Amino acid sequence: MKKSVKDVDLKGKRIICRCDFNVPLEDGKISDDRRIASALPTVNYLLENGASVILISHLGRPKGKPNEEFSLAPVAKRLEELSGKKVIFAKNDAVVDDSVRKAAAALEPGQLMLLENLRFRAEEEANDPVFSKELAELADIYVNDAFGTAHRAHASTAGIADFLPALSGFLIEKELRFLGGVLDDPKRPFVAILGGSKVSDKIGVIENLMRKADSIVIGGGMAYTFLKARGFEIGSSLCEEDKLDLARELEEKAKAEGVELLLPVDSKCADRFAADAGFCIADNEDMPSQMMGLDIGPKTIEIYEKVIKGAGTVFWNGPMGVFEFDAFAEGTRAVAEAMAKSKAVTVVGGGDSAAAVAKFGLEEDMTHISTGGGASLEFLEGKILPGVACLQDK
Repeated sequence: MKKSVKDVDLKGKRIICRCDFNVPLEDGKISDDRRIASALPTVNYLLENGASVILISHLGRPKGKPNEEFSLAPVAKRLEELSGKKVIFAKNDAVVDDSVRKAAAALEPGQLMLLENLRFRAEEEANDPVFSKELAELADIYVNDAFGTAHRAHASTAGIADFLPALSGFLIEKELRFLGGVLDDPKRPFVAILGGSKVSDKIGVIENLMRKADSIVIGGGMAYTFLKARGFEIGSSLCEEDKLDLARELEEKAKAEGVELLLPVDSKCADRFAADAGFCIADNEDMPSQMMGLDIGPKTIEIYEKVIKGAGTVFWNGPMGVFEFDAFAEGTRAVAEAMAKSKAVTVVGGGDSAAAVAKFGLEEDMTHISTGGGASLEFLEGKILPGVACLQDK
């Protein structure tokens, strides 16, 4: 267990808190503010318990140089609106300099400050100890609440902990509780649903979950690599030709572990990759050679719904099809709705799955939706996350 903000006296302390404010921007305006809103419980707790708070984050990929397109100014504005508190925005291309140090030192308990985009400095992604120390010298305590970047060993996620006591915020605490519960003590049966485009993206997760799960359900583009490995015609469906042997090996491992590995039995096939493509439903044995699978079919949906209904724990990462196209969103929607109706503990592993749940308006019906797609996958692979490992143990 990691120490959290609840485990120390915060009164009169200056806290530097790493958040994940890497929000989508359209014409300079934030189109989705969920990452900002998810930081508020920790931020409010720190302020209400007598601390002054300096928030830090990255945004986009400015490649280590100041770029107005990636300024955190819109985040400061939205943070002020959501929190109802004044946000002192230290707009400074150097991120930290004497003026920023002076402003940080002048903060009173209950005041809130936001620094400029950390990635305006190349030293951030390089995990440069000089930059870590510059950040650390602004505060008394470091709090990490950015699970989405916890798998990166950067100056603000790992290096800074070499210079300050390091605690978890509520968001990371929640992620570790639910994702850790999936791995260490799932309510049975434990069903893992994995989709997305590539088997290669999920190899480590599949292998690790084989030792934990009762059933592994496969969908999305990655399913066609498995189906081709079984000898089925997959037309022009997405396939990693160099991973066919791996797919066969994974199936053999599943059998050896006594894990049920479920693949689609039918597909919604399209004549081209487009939202308005012509389509048909085909069983695995009847896939047209000139078409591509863009979603699981109705028979598969029925099977997958039944497995979810009988589960005690469901972990889901990766859509069942091209859910961005309404005509090919049925499989992904069906999985999301089955999870929403389920009495199981339901954990969504961030990324496209979280976006799908939001699209279908089912966020409130899930037990937990991870804020870190890449971080949640690496955690489920059993990898050590630098941004978590650096935090103090209880």
